[in-house]
Amino acid sequence: MSKPLQGLRVIELGQLLAGPFAGCMLGYFGAEVIKIEPPGGDPIRNWREVKDGTSLWWRSLGRNKKCISLDLKTAEGRDIVRQLMKTADIVVENFRPGVLEAWNLDPVSLQEDNPNLIYARISGYGQTGPYAEKPGFASACEAISGFRFVNGYPGEAPVRPNLSIGDTVSGLHAVIGILMALRAKDQAVEQGISGGQVVDVALYESMFNLLEAVIPEYDGAGVVRQPSGTTVTGIVPTNTYKCADGKFLVIGGNGDSIFVRLMQAVGRADMAGDEKYSTNANRVTHEQEIDKVLANWCSSLPLAEAMSILEASRVPCGPVYSAVEMMADEHFNYRGLFEQVEINGEPLKLPAMMPKLAGTPGGTEWPGPEIASHTDEILEGLGMDSATITHLKSLGVVADSV
Repeated sequence: MSKPLQGLRVIELGQLLAGPFAGCMLGYFGAEVIKIEPPGGDPIRNWREVKDGTSLWWRSLGRNKKCISLDLKTAEGRDIVRQLMKTADIVVENFRPGVLEAWNLDPVSLQEDNPNLIYARISGYGQTGPYAEKPGFASACEAISGFRFVNGYPGEAPVRPNLSIGDTVSGLHAVIGILMALRAKDQAVEQGISGGQVVDVALYESMFNLLEAVIPEYDGAGVVRQPSGTTVTGIVPTNTYKCADGKFLVIGGNGDSIFVRLMQAVGRADMAGDEKYSTNANRVTHEQEIDKVLANWCSSLPLAEAMSILEASRVPCGPVYSAVEMMADEHFNYRGLFEQVEINGEPLKLPAMMPKLAGTPGGTEWPGPEIASHTDEILEGLGMDSATITHLKSLGVVADSV
């Protein structure tokens, strides 16, 4: 069965997470992704949990990619990249703005050679503006975006998820932009004009895109959304409660009819029928009272029993899972959320990537490969013979496979 992006060639220039996550998604759904790494490889190959010399994270993030290691500080290395870009449908890069211009590998420099190229650029603050040249790691960009401000507890330092969410969300925005640009290119080509364009993705703007009503609430009502701990401001009840066995349960009972069923389920039919709790606006004014009732009820029961009672009343609720519970859960497994690959003869599960397409699904063809493992294949595809490839390796322009 063919994949939806089959036939597209992507050149991935960048390291760590934002650009490589976009490349990973494109490769998962069928694009040919050629990852260009520096000598020694992408640093993420050595991050977090390392097994047999390679990060387990890389095995996931590098899946379905063809890898070549080039020294871009050399003219020969940059020339190889340029040749590859001429053959590409898409470029994904997350260098600091200005670096690729200095190397003549920017969109303007490639316009004549490849006028239909979709060129996705991911940076901290975008390609233009007074902050464009600032270093832009996800942590700092999550902060300035407003995202961190609303996370945590009032009066305390904002908290962050133990994930580089700014990078991943930016990668998703890059993929969305690329797909829209591909559609626009098709329309342009039908009209006989070139359809290439730049997709400019900023980490802080990608996180800004998640802020719901924060801006109109401030501009229209002067209200600054504050951090709210485990709740969401203005929506009641929705919170996390500790059960008798020490496990945590999230309950979302903020719909009016759901609230009635919730309170009946926890033995408080009196609150279910009380007018002062009948609408969300009313419940907001009684949030502490409602939360206390739910916290006391949850603390009296183990997680499984509390969930069983709530689910029988069709109240949305969910356990707080770690990787242990996810991998053992029947629904996760039924939906195919884990894909098994083999690394040095040993099995390893990788997370599937979403969304699920019924007719043209994505999938993992191979895990993140070793450094420069596709070098000869890629260079031969540019018409180079073995003598030329050997010479480039001897100069250090191209790294040999490990």
